Amino acid sequence: MRTVDEWKATLRAALKDALRTRNAPASSVLRETLAAIDNAEAPDISVAPASVGGGIAGSAGGLGSGEVARLLLSPEAVEALIQREIQERRDAVALYLQLGKTEEARALSAQVEVLLAF
Repeated sequence: MRTVDEWKATLRAALKDALRTRNAPASSVLRETLAAIDNAEAPDISVAPASVGGGIAGSAGGLGSGEVARLLLSPEAVEALIQREIQERRDAVALYLQLGKTEEARALSAQVEVLLAF
């Protein structure tokens, strides 16, 4: 099983290739998937340091005191996140087909194929 860093490196390498070949559906879905992983690693606001009064409203006192460590995801969590991205797109494809929007459904189907390669 891949580590989280390996997942990110693989997705970034695929994004680089998609951008080089000007593959819009692939670059779009890879950017969105990397953003979803980054968002999942974002800590909850409740762990942020309390703000203090001063020159900048809402700032924390002291150099680096506003820093909060990112959450550590497991490889299984990243894989589940990618599976969720695939499922969301499959659901959207079905909805677009019901609405008769075949071009949009085709674009999302291409994105699903890109993610299924991983």
